Amino acid sequence: MLMRTDPFRELDRLTEQFFGANGTAARPAAMPMDAYRTGDEYVVAFDLPGVSPDSVEVNVEKNVLTVKAERPGQTEEHVEYQVAERPRGVFSRQLFLGEALDTDHIQAGYEAGVLTLRIPVAEKAKPRKIAISAGSGSKQINA
Repeated sequence: MLMRTDPFRELDRLTEQFFGANGTAARPAAMPMDAYRTGDEYVVAFDLPGVSPDSVEVNVEKNVLTVKAERPGQTEEHVEYQVAERPRGVFSRQLFLGEALDTDHIQAGYEAGVLTLRIPVAEKAKPRKIAISAGSGSKQINA
């Protein structure tokens, strides 16, 4: 039986377990993201408005990608908040990457409050042709 592999297979389960589908009404997810495939790479974009690029850390250990960031708290004294919906402090998010991704060649960029990670598909996971020999000749078919 053939199954399509999902490189973010654990993401949905963990996100719902810890934050609900999109966070909760009282506390939205601190690091919303989009993830999609384009060509031979996956792109993951995290919204990090108000976060200095110097406070963002991206680490990969085995197949777990961790993004950690810090949004500083209020610096002015004697402030009385009327509404405080933007999370402050240190927060992180983990993605469990599938075996089909090349974690040694991840690229990261940060622009306009968006952290963008580009994760290439591993060579071993890309489609390839396999030669089949039949009798005296051979024929190429797509795998």
